[in-house]
Amino acid sequence: MPEPRLNIAAVERDVGLSKDVLRVWERRYGFPSPERDAHGERLYPLSQVDRLRLVKRLMDQGHRPGRLLSSPTPDLAKLLESRPLPVEAPSAHGQDSPLQPLVNLIKQHDATAYTQALQQRLARDGLQRFVQDTMAPLTQLVGLAWEAGQVAVFEEHLFTELSQRVLRQAIGGVAGGPAPRVILTTLPDEPHGLGLLMVEGLLALEGAHCIPLGTQMPMVSIAEASRAHRADVVALSFSSAFPARQIPALLQQLRDLLPEAVSVWAGGGGVARLAPVTGTRLMPTLDSVQPAVAAWREAARPPP
Repeated sequence: MPEPRLNIAAVERDVGLSKDVLRVWERRYGFPSPERDAHGERLYPLSQVDRLRLVKRLMDQGHRPGRLLSSPTPDLAKLLESRPLPVEAPSAHGQDSPLQPLVNLIKQHDATAYTQALQQRLARDGLQRFVQDTMAPLTQLVGLAWEAGQVAVFEEHLFTELSQRVLRQAIGGVAGGPAPRVILTTLPDEPHGLGLLMVEGLLALEGAHCIPLGTQMPMVSIAEASRAHRADVVALSFSSAFPARQIPALLQQLRDLLPEAVSVWAGGGGVARLAPVTGTRLMPTLDSVQPAVAAWREAARPPP
């Protein structure tokens, strides 16, 4: 039976590597080495897709692609297994975490029970505590399990989709307020949007008017949207998987496209270790949301 093959668009979605990156690696490193269909389109055998997943996970941990792509697949798997567990906040990770039962429901593919468990926590804790005490650490826990190969790609997607559904329903019940008017989005090559929803929930509770644009929005389109919506703030999310060294230059490019009066906020794990970026407020944790809104309102207050 012939090995199944995926086209380049499917590999991009499944692995999280852009088409441009796949083509560059093919030319530079000789891997991946796709076949071609009758129309000359690339087709990737599943064995190559599995290896690309390993490479992506190791890159997310800080390894360089050149070395990874020249290593055999068994060596990549061993390297992934040898990753040390994080030493900070051990009670928040692993099998001892009080959130582990939620991860187990995802691994058991019990979407109904997982959704009900989230809704119960939301009803008990309220949106703010639900975001900060459940969703934020749970997302980190699932991410660590995915990196360790304990959660499959489709299970991580299930977790994300169900969690977003619950968050959207909860945010829909918050009236929000008139200001600041905040556009929420990510830049191209940043597909992770769960963090954006968490921030949107906290902003709505602070009385902000949120304008969600989804993920992977081109910079020019963000600038156009800021003018069309008379935005006060553009808030971007960068996951820890996004190359941190690229973020300052990207933020500066966006800053140059926006009206001077529009503030730029950047949050998420990707900015946690960045030095200050001129013209941008860095918000590495969810605790940064309330002070950011308060500071904006103070600056916007007319002088006495």
